[in-house]
Amino acid sequence: MKLASLKSGRDGKLVVVSKDLSRYAVAEDIAPTLQAALDDWSATKPRLEELSAMLERGDVASEKFEAEKFHSPLPRAYQWADGSAYINHVELVRKARGAEVPESFYSDPLMYQGGTDFLAPTEDIPLGDESWGLDLEGEIAVITGDVKRGVSPEEAEREIRLVMLVNDVSARGLIPGELAKGFGFFQSKPPTAFSPVAVTPDELGDAWDGRKLSGILKIDVNGEPFGRADAGKEMTFGFDQLVAHAARTRPLGAGTIIGSGTVSNKLDGGPGKPVSEGGAGYSCIAEIRMIETINDGEPKTSFLKDGDRVKIWMEDDEGRSIFGAIDQKVVKD
Repeated sequence: MKLASLKSGRDGKLVVVSKDLSRYAVAEDIAPTLQAALDDWSATKPRLEELSAMLERGDVASEKFEAEKFHSPLPRAYQWADGSAYINHVELVRKARGAEVPESFYSDPLMYQGGTDFLAPTEDIPLGDESWGLDLEGEIAVITGDVKRGVSPEEAEREIRLVMLVNDVSARGLIPGELAKGFGFFQSKPPTAFSPVAVTPDELGDAWDGRKLSGILKIDVNGEPFGRADAGKEMTFGFDQLVAHAARTRPLGAGTIIGSGTVSNKLDGGPGKPVSEGGAGYSCIAEIRMIETINDGEPKTSFLKDGDRVKIWMEDDEGRSIFGAIDQKVVKD
């Protein structure tokens, strides 16, 4: 089942989307918003699945799906927490500044709590001050149901309701100063955008194993291939572990979003190389700048500028878009 939120008010209007992303049917008679559906998932899920089946058969009124009509599946959320599950990304970050990765990073996930009002998947990314070093970050995220405090990873896995893609926008130039305070990210994390469609795990077939999503996360910058990393490879912590980590000392409310962190693959044991050179590329600009620093002593690739365009999407085995595309333009505000 595929769900989305039409732009309407602050929290959108819930719709069911066809498997091929060609049509949608309004679901407001079942739940007015996705958050409302998640709050009463045991009752709303069967009815939404029935509406989805009717949409596939053509037995319900529907309209053409156009990404511009939609907000992020949850236009705002009670909680958005982002992990760093791909240790290759962490290793590169630290290697570029000559630091070792603490042993605990391989057994205890990193996580920060982000903002709760999101950009639409086709909404412009405000540039702000160019010295802030605006970056994209291609990620996977899950939306949970109610999660009890202290759950095990096995219990946490059962509370994963939906899967979607993320562009976790970062202001790289502000990160060092914030981390130096020893209190984490805040100003360095502007509003995030999510894919127009969120998908139930059963819809993903063999690509979803209960804890991670396999498949190529495709990222283009200004129409050129930038990232082609496999989200299922080298993921040190699965979403079951990330959700359990987030709920270690507090419960999570239905509609909590948990992110994977930047998808990152190694190449033959090394840090990777650009798509143009046969590599998997990168899911953020900071990573290629790290590799340039390691190899050449300084970065060469610039961060996002006014007019740049970022597109993030994922396809199934038949080349069909699964979640729709995050397709944003950077605009000087």
